[in-house]
Amino acid sequence: MTSKPTLAVVGATGAVGSAMLQMLTHHADVWGEIRLFDSPGAAGSKAAVRGEECEVLALGEGSEESFDGVDLALFLVPEAVAARWAPIAVAKGAVVVDTSTAFRGDPDVPLVVPEVNPHAARVRPRGIVASPGCTTLALIAAVGALHAEFGVAELVVTAQQAASGAGAGQAGVDALRAQLGLVAGDGELGTQPGDVRRAVGEDAGPFPGPLALNVLPWSGTAGEDGASSEEERVRDETRRVLGLPGLRIAVTCLRVPVVTGHSVSVHARFEHPVTVGRAHEVLATSPGVVLYDDPAAGDFPTPADVVGTDPAWVGRVRRSMDDERALDFFVCADNLRKGAALNALQIAESVVTDL
Repeated sequence: MTSKPTLAVVGATGAVGSAMLQMLTHHADVWGEIRLFDSPGAAGSKAAVRGEECEVLALGEGSEESFDGVDLALFLVPEAVAARWAPIAVAKGAVVVDTSTAFRGDPDVPLVVPEVNPHAARVRPRGIVASPGCTTLALIAAVGALHAEFGVAELVVTAQQAASGAGAGQAGVDALRAQLGLVAGDGELGTQPGDVRRAVGEDAGPFPGPLALNVLPWSGTAGEDGASSEEERVRDETRRVLGLPGLRIAVTCLRVPVVTGHSVSVHARFEHPVTVGRAHEVLATSPGVVLYDDPAAGDFPTPADVVGTDPAWVGRVRRSMDDERALDFFVCADNLRKGAALNALQIAESVVTDL
């Protein structure tokens, strides 16, 4: 291709879309025309990208021709929208990078994290490349780097998911802020059974119960054997990205009262003995990872520290007290950036060299 490729951003006005437009402004300018799409309700609005105000086009019946001439389309929309429109964009000649759950389990759609399996994006029979979910993306760069060194044999993962990972992103944030407003100012709230639930009322938004002053041990819908769909996805996506279909993974997903920034506690058992010193060396030199690990000095990642940044931050790295082949560590990442927008953009930037 002699001219710069045309890019479409589908879902440009959502929480992830807003993060994407910021990144397009600050990353190397490899794109020619950039077209913004969203639901008909957002059509006609303006969004800034690369220092210019661009009109948002409607994604709806009769708008198929809007994908004419698009070389690559970033889909930052819910599953149903991606399932409907991604094949249309492909039929018009675009390569699609999708962040939803629509294609992640399709064997003809590669599931890609550029720091771990960039080669997978080169073979795309359906013209679509999928990006994993935000929890998988928080942990996978660190796990992948350690796997390359020690050979991962088993994972136990506990994810503390932020409110912006629920619903359509902004819906979760709005619900948490509303709940915090309802419970603010009552110093006794949270000391008696059911008092937080009564203060919040029946409308918990996209959550199964009140999130303010609370932790919810559930995320997603009911899966098999008591697991949630979110827990199953983290297991399945991690296996696919690492290329380890039989890897034993236990996952528990919690929703916590944090606006943005997922945290993940990881217990990783390896095929070979490990040392903290060597693990530090591996993590400190791994792309997409920042090692921040001096607990005695108060240096460890938290969501409040990493929000608005791109890497996965790793701390509390320690060898398991009872197993010389196991490490325990803590990871934080911005679920709207690396957990969604950044990984999709990294995939797009790698694919564009093939166009």
